[in-house]
Amino acid sequence: MDVQEKIDAPTKRQKSRFQLINVFWIFLGPGLLAMIGDNDAGGVLSYVITGAQFSIGFFIPFVLLLAPLTYTVQEMVMRLCVVTQRSFTTMISERFGTFWAKFSLGTLFLNNILSLITEFIGMSAGLSILGIPFVASDLLSLVIVISIAIFGSYWTKERLALLLGTFNVVFIVVSIMTHPSIARIGNAFSHWSIPSETHTLFLWYIIATIGNAFAPWMIFFQGGAVLDKGMTAKDLRFGRLDTVTGSVSQVLIAAILIICGAALYTPSSNVVDSLSGPLQVIHAYAQHIGIVGADLFAFGLFNAGFLAAFTISMSTSWTFATTLGWANSLNDKVHKAPKFYGMYFGSVTIAALTVLIPSLPLNLMAVIAQFVSAILIIPALLFLLLLVRDRRIMGKYANGITYNIWGWFILAGITILSVLLLYNVVRGM
Repeated sequence: MDVQEKIDAPTKRQKSRFQLINVFWIFLGPGLLAMIGDNDAGGVLSYVITGAQFSIGFFIPFVLLLAPLTYTVQEMVMRLCVVTQRSFTTMISERFGTFWAKFSLGTLFLNNILSLITEFIGMSAGLSILGIPFVASDLLSLVIVISIAIFGSYWTKERLALLLGTFNVVFIVVSIMTHPSIARIGNAFSHWSIPSETHTLFLWYIIATIGNAFAPWMIFFQGGAVLDKGMTAKDLRFGRLDTVTGSVSQVLIAAILIICGAALYTPSSNVVDSLSGPLQVIHAYAQHIGIVGADLFAFGLFNAGFLAAFTISMSTSWTFATTLGWANSLNDKVHKAPKFYGMYFGSVTIAALTVLIPSLPLNLMAVIAQFVSAILIIPALLFLLLLVRDRRIMGKYANGITYNIWGWFILAGITILSVLLLYNVVRGM
């Protein structure tokens, strides 16, 4: 190698490294948005309430262990859709019949409406801290959520959503302001164990935590997003990197939220009973860490609900549109894809108006939404596992034996926990 080659070599390496980062930035989106969007307003409240109920202990290591499980599920649907160039529900219809495709559409719509209700609860509470009346906050949130879907192309909306996702860092600031005990966090890992009394309440929070990590809409959102983005089988490497980035980000923020909630934990009394809604949670932080911390938490809650309202509603629109043969791209204007955008507008409007019903059990609805997700993820996972192992559909991209075993283990674990919870609920009635 001559002198000039030695001079040029670092430049070439830097250029290659820059190109790799640039390509990753281009493909970053569907997987990361599905995961960080899953830390929605309902999820934020659910994780905080979990920390307030059980403190720092079992749930922080538990939620971190969910990362490889969520990656497995999201990687499979990403791979299925980019290889086949068809949506998840279209593949269900072709492989198992139109009845099961309609079943998937119905359960997805039900789960998404429940989840969207919690998003508007969180957004409205976040704006209410500014002194805006709850009704006005709810309607303003509706206008903002509708606006993000109208303007720009797919790329513009995806980049804006990613920007919103970076605001999750406010929860890190809030967790620091609670002055968590590093020793107690370390002890949670070194002496991790299941509480001696595995009662119904504990199982309920287990399922709720899993339900938040494995929300059905995530599967449908990422499948629709990779198709709208134009990804193909040659992009699988970057799709997987995008997905693992999302998986790690999701569980880290979830663990931080549990730490935030643990600051409200009181062993001598059930503090959760006093947290009857998101406003009560915000006020609890105002008393514990001051008004600045409460305002930051309120902002994070609004942002989480805003991002999730967009991603959840888009999963509904993409799924219905691709299954029923409608125009289905965010690159289309509203007048060119009226049914696609109509599903989006209709979903968020129903949820926003439902929130205005008096005497809704707000925090309970947040936990119920996650529980319903855990139940409804079971048939979605079953279809997904059957599809990605089929070499007639996937060819060389089909699941191998190890991947199949791991996938069926995840499905079995979620199913067993759901059955245990239902058994305990019925027995306690």
